[in-house]
Amino acid sequence: MQSRIERICADKGLKMTDQRRIIAQVLSESADHPDVDKVYQRAAALDSRISIATVYRTVRLFEEANILEKHDFGDGRARYEETTSDHHDHLINIKTGEVIEFYNSDIEVLKEKIAKELGYDLVDHRLELYAMPSAADDPADDEDVSS
Repeated sequence: MQSRIERICADKGLKMTDQRRIIAQVLSESADHPDVDKVYQRAAALDSRISIATVYRTVRLFEEANILEKHDFGDGRARYEETTSDHHDHLINIKTGEVIEFYNSDIEVLKEKIAKELGYDLVDHRLELYAMPSAADDPADDEDVSS
């Protein structure tokens, strides 16, 4: 069965080798925003013949074909997600690196309002919120460190 990304590649006329198919599958199944190293680890677990160089080249190809979107969440690693038409923003847990996707209609209205007030028509935006878990929600704060 073809992965979502593999179908998009076929629609765009990209040549799909067995290794590209595996990388496309790994990316399609990723619920997180993996960097190239994570994609490589997951792909190599499925096919040990896949090299890190192949992953780099394939990710770059998919990015150039507008199949993947590249993000820099401030941790020094390029992270990737499938390009979609569904708009969402990101909240990044700076303690764990977890990336949470969200949509908030109030933010969408406010961004339009800000652009209008400044004399612009907004054509696009990217919002990344960097946050720490609230003390009340952080299980690490509940650990007894006296033992």
